[in-house]
Amino acid sequence: MKILRTVFRILVGLVFIFSSCVKGVDPMGTAFRIEDYFVAFGIPWAGQFATFFAILLIVLEFTIGVSMLLNLWIKKTAWLLLLVMTYFTVLTFIDAIWNLVPDCGCFGDAVKLTNMQTFLKNLLLMIFVVPIFMWRKKYRSALPLSLDVIVLCVAAFAFAWMSVYSSRHLPLIDFMAWRKGNKVNKTESLPVKFFVTYRNKKTGEKKEYLASSYPWNDSLWMSQWVFDSQRVEDPNSGKVSSLQVEDMNGDDVTSFILQNPDYQFILVAYNLKETNAEAFLSILPFYKKAQAAGKAFICITTSMPSEIRKFRMVHGTSFEFFNADDVILKTMVRSNPGLVLLKNGVVIDKWAFRDFPEWSEVREKYIK
Repeated sequence: MKILRTVFRILVGLVFIFSSCVKGVDPMGTAFRIEDYFVAFGIPWAGQFATFFAILLIVLEFTIGVSMLLNLWIKKTAWLLLLVMTYFTVLTFIDAIWNLVPDCGCFGDAVKLTNMQTFLKNLLLMIFVVPIFMWRKKYRSALPLSLDVIVLCVAAFAFAWMSVYSSRHLPLIDFMAWRKGNKVNKTESLPVKFFVTYRNKKTGEKKEYLASSYPWNDSLWMSQWVFDSQRVEDPNSGKVSSLQVEDMNGDDVTSFILQNPDYQFILVAYNLKETNAEAFLSILPFYKKAQAAGKAFICITTSMPSEIRKFRMVHGTSFEFFNADDVILKTMVRSNPGLVLLKNGVVIDKWAFRDFPEWSEVREKYIK
């Protein structure tokens, strides 16, 4: 029984630590999902606290994981474990039934699960969590209670610092499609496959074949089977970047941006009302030098044209503004605003507004 208790404890600890780490390196991803939940539950005003709740939740999850893995103060932390798992099992059940938020992000952007898969994962975890709670008084730490608490507090503080740093800058590890070095205008395509299904006239049995390989030249077979249906399998579906950019007239200019063979700077501000206005002022000298060097510099936002015009008048920004969906903009860079450097559809580099570079740095490092 002691071995079973140890296995359960370590397994749950590893899952909690992995889950918290992949979210902790990118807490803004969790914050965006919490905002979605606030909207779904009819309290969008609470979105201003989403980052705080995201970091609090991630740190709590990490601390519980450390407690389980290192066998520290389990008599008390088992209560937190049970409460957290019960809450999220109920929440993911609601999500699985009503799909309030398409992706709860339990493993951040590192591992994608459907809402039903997330709920089933939580149910499976509860098989281990409930016994741990029942056995909580049987776990004995090798350290004194005071040291248990100190170790957990140090772990929580260090992890909180890392998460806060990642929220103020960029993710320490980027799991998203717009990470540095990734090609976002993939044009290579795999062959599209066409399938046909034939039904046996006597038995009703159905068989599917590649359209190029069914026995069409066998007269006996053709007399016994009749065409039933066909389908197409396109392996390229979903592989093209989901970014769709429109100018102020509503014209699609995505290809001009993603297929630009030269260096191109994209200032991403998914919400002009909540963006850091001082960052826009600080980037103006950079923009002017980039323009003088013949490099494209644009801003993409989800704000309405009327908001854009007002923003430009107030802040004196002369570069062009374009529109795109806020979900993909938040994927491009976790900063409002943030700067992305593209060349021929490849993400060369990107910066949060607190880390905007000088033109001389970028010119020396990339443009030469």
